[in-house]
Formats: sequence, C-alpha cells, structure tokens
Amino acid sequence: MTVPAESFSAPAQIVKCHGLLFDMDGTIIDSTKAIIKHWERIGNEIGVDPEVILATSHGRRSIDVLQIYEPKLANWEYISHAEGMIPEKFGADAVEILGSRALLDQLAERSVPWSIVTSGTRPLVTGWLDVMKLTHPANLVAAEDVQIGKPDPACYALGCTKLKLTQKEPSIIVLEDAPAGVRSGKAAGFRVIALATSHSISQLQQAGADWIVKDMRSVTLKDWNQTTGEAQIEIANALA
Repeated sequence: MTVPAESFSAPAQIVKCHGLLFDMDGTIIDSTKAIIKHWERIGNEIGVDPEVILATSHGRRSIDVLQIYEPKLANWEYISHAEGMIPEKFGADAVEILGSRALLDQLAERSVPWSIVTSGTRPLVTGWLDVMKLTHPANLVAAEDVQIGKPDPACYALGCTKLKLTQKEPSIIVLEDAPAGVRSGKAAGFRVIALATSHSISQLQQAGADWIVKDMRSVTLKDWNQTTGEAQIEIANALA
C-alpha cells in the first residue's frame, strides 16, 4: 500500500511521558536482508520453504516460529547461538532506521529512561548495537525474558518495570513497526507510535497505533525535567 508523502503532514504535537520503550528491528535498525539470509539457511536446513517462514516471522520470537516448523530446534541454546551469529555474518546488510541514532543519543545524553523490548534474543540485540555502534540501553527485554511473545503485553509490561520509574502510574510511549508489537504495547496500556517501515498503514491502524510516522526522524526529544521525571516528545509529520 503506497501512501502519498503529503499524507504524513499532521501538525507537530508535543506529548508527555515518563519513559520510552523501543522495538528493535524495523524501529531502530532494518536488518531485513540479514534476517532473510538467516531464515533461508534455517529453512534449507529443516526442509521448509524460507518464504513460508518469512511470511510469519516478522515481529515474532524465533522460538515461536520454530515451534511451528521444527519444534526440536525451538530451544534457547540453539536460537541464541544462531541469532548471535547474524550480526557477525551479515552485519553489512543492516542499516539504521532514519532518525533512530539521533533520538537514542538524545535520550542517553539527557538520561531519559528508555529501553529496548524485542522479539530477538539478547545476543542478537547486543550484537547489532555493537556492530552498528548504537547506544546501548541500561537494560532490555529480550525474547528469552518472557514466556509468551508479542502480541502478548508481558514484554512491554516488563520493559516498564525495568525502567524503575517512581510514578505510581507512569506514562509510557512505545515505538514499534509491526502490528503484533503495536497490539502488545496497547494491551500493556501504553501509547504507541508506529513506524511505517515494514507493514502497511492499514495494518498499523487496525492494530491500534496512536500515531503513524514514516521513520524516526518524526520523533524528537524537546525537553526533559529531571525533577518531575517527565519528558516532552515532539511527533512531527505523522499520518494526517
């Protein structure tokens, strides 16, 4: 689905929050080419058409995908090793989502609470952050940290807990690209900015995204009040 550029023209809006939770692939980086090569290798290994796997794998944990296609490989030892090799083997195939580095640097510089909540394993996420020299969060929620992956809300609820916020009912903004992740963030009770980097606008709308933007250049930290623990985030050029 092609959306005219002028559709991303909503007036800039300032929203307040106490912390931000980011998905990884499709939100901070785009490792599509690397992931395709990864699943092609596994698909050929287990005798399943890689295209079939790829049609159902985005935004989901590998353990959940392999439980469908090859249950004997659906264990963390195999998956952590296999995913940890992706940045090493295919590091040149990943690119940053436009604006992601600048936003993460802003948050780190001002000590705004943020974390990564991903369907990838910890070796995969830390590997990409190292290879691409991106800012590491103080903590993260990886695939192996929850019993049920997205769209279940447990991962984003845990992400909020790991921020160690002092507010009784903290306001959280989730940044996602996949419908499963949008649903996960919404089910956890948070507002969600969806990036139209991997799925159609209609899919993101149906998932319940509060805002839809083209990429991370639309999201900027405008202010951070250390005393109140409140950040002001500008969302520009969202879907009108």
